[in-house]
Amino acid sequence: MASRKLPVGLPEWERSARAVLCCLGIVLSVYALHVELSRESNPEYRAFCDLAESVSCSKVFTSRWGRGFGLLQVFIAKDSALNQPNSLLGIVFYTVQLGLGQMASRKAAQVLVMMSWLSTLGSVYLAAILVLVLGDFCVVCVSTYLINFALLYTNLKRRTGLEGTLKTEKTG
Repeated sequence: MASRKLPVGLPEWERSARAVLCCLGIVLSVYALHVELSRESNPEYRAFCDLAESVSCSKVFTSRWGRGFGLLQVFIAKDSALNQPNSLLGIVFYTVQLGLGQMASRKAAQVLVMMSWLSTLGSVYLAAILVLVLGDFCVVCVSTYLINFALLYTNLKRRTGLEGTLKTEKTG
């Protein structure tokens, strides 16, 4: 199997790091969705990530902030089709990051960075809710926050590498 040659300026580790981060993000998001759906159908369900009273992911996932970042309920009905679980948004986010990461274009890099900034802002917001409002520690949540920060770093490196390549091509 022949390896694809990366454009000059892109870090060699970037594609591998993106694949690992996105796959981990998808796995965690699918697990979070499973926990939420299982808990909704069976209130006695106990997830692996429910370690103690104040270390409970199912408590977080089934809270108001587990859907639409807790913000959509202000504008739409709680049971609206638009008010989806954050974990479902995560699955979409990591899948798009993985797909766009296969394109070595400036536009794709810009979209990746923009999406990463949004996910990082969302992570900071949800981390504040986790600590200040829910008084909980969610292992799955914190893991996705770390993945989002790592993806932001990876996407910034990609954009910088591609911009450096274009500057070199223009001056060369």
